[in-house]
Amino acid sequence: MRLSLILLLVIVNTLSMAQTKKISPNKSSVIQSVEKHQADLIAISDKIWAYAETALREYKSSKELSDYAQAQGFRVTRGVAGLPTAFVAEYGSGKPIIGIMGEYDALPGISQKATPSKEALEKGAAGHGCGHNLFGAGSLGAAIAIKELIAQGKLKGTIRFYGTPAEESVGGKVYMAREGLFNDLDVCLDWHPDVEIGASTQSSQAMVDFVVEFKGKAAHAAADPWNGRSAVDALEAFTFGVNLLREHVHPSVRMHYAIKAGGDVPNVVPEYAKVWMWVRDSQRTGVDEVFTRVKEIAQGAGMIAGVEAKVTVQAGDYEILVNRTGASVLQKNLEILGPITYTPEEQAFAQKIQQEQGGKIVELDGKIYPLRETLEHPVGGSTDVGDVSWLVPEITLVATTAPKNTAWHGWSVVACGGMSIGHKGLVIASKSLAMTMVDLFENEQLRKDIRAEFEKRKGTFVYKPYIPEGPPPIPTDNK
Repeated sequence: MRLSLILLLVIVNTLSMAQTKKISPNKSSVIQSVEKHQADLIAISDKIWAYAETALREYKSSKELSDYAQAQGFRVTRGVAGLPTAFVAEYGSGKPIIGIMGEYDALPGISQKATPSKEALEKGAAGHGCGHNLFGAGSLGAAIAIKELIAQGKLKGTIRFYGTPAEESVGGKVYMAREGLFNDLDVCLDWHPDVEIGASTQSSQAMVDFVVEFKGKAAHAAADPWNGRSAVDALEAFTFGVNLLREHVHPSVRMHYAIKAGGDVPNVVPEYAKVWMWVRDSQRTGVDEVFTRVKEIAQGAGMIAGVEAKVTVQAGDYEILVNRTGASVLQKNLEILGPITYTPEEQAFAQKIQQEQGGKIVELDGKIYPLRETLEHPVGGSTDVGDVSWLVPEITLVATTAPKNTAWHGWSVVACGGMSIGHKGLVIASKSLAMTMVDLFENEQLRKDIRAEFEKRKGTFVYKPYIPEGPPPIPTDNK
């Protein structure tokens, strides 16, 4: 019995030593740093969750993050690229320069309490239905962990945190990219809230955001309609043409629109109409092809109705250029950390949400998913992270912050982002990203390998942002 006990202790001790060998001192330090700042990071995330500021109005959210970065010793530059709510926080000097991005904009109209049943926190207000309150705070936590190692002389180089607004709208990173703010990075990282955990090896959809306006001539709809030229006639012809086009595009294409102006009263021939539209595809080249057709449809619709047609590009995102070399390093660090465990109360919260939304009841997914094959055609969604990925090598993480079988960009994600389910995703993201940055700072050959894959995938392509000339469209009402 005594011999068996001794043997068991030897085995346990051997396993513990093997586990310890997997984590370097610097990685242990960044894990401890995230845990040290965890309460502050969660508090910042919760404040941003409560502010729920939409694109280009994230003044309080940006201030929470930038003030905390400055308090931790970062050099902070606010209002970069003509964006009042964008900032860059930097520490250290020289190469390598590793960047990490954080978002913090909310979505309109989905205000929700941190409860498993639909109940607005403030009726009609915005909510964090994409978890960006967690995103910004989690990334900043990783940057702080690296900053502390640089301050201690254990790492050499520069850590740079990018506060990037308006991902859900005009794409703040695109304006920052146009200003060259990412150009000197060796590698950039980010993460996004999700229903699973893993290093992302999937691209996103490229997208162009534009408006089509029609200007005609008003007239009395009963007395002299022949003197009028209906802008709404052109709008209807345009949307009909777009819907006919759906038969003749690749399955990867997505086209969606919202009518923003379509006349005021029935007895006046409307002189103005406006439709807001997005076109997406797996690659920018596919978007360009479809957009060309759509512009032709707009001009044709104007001719049909005898009115003026105008197409104006508002924004656009490139698809993400995947870097599997970087993803594999991130994946190894995730596996060292291991899965998220959830309490019975958290599981019940998630399953109540699934029940409320009519989804299949499954447990919260806290396991680490293996590195996956990169698909030719990604499943839905566009992001301005894509633009950054064509300038520098980009590594992306996804981490569980909400249950499966519920609607993203909806109240369920808002609810989870304001309580412990979302907080746990923030923490694992912060730790794994910081551990990966340790690898990037310490291993020059790794940086070279990541850059080599980036250059091979990019080829001779020269990046050009898909935004109009001039400053960003900053709202003047600040509401």
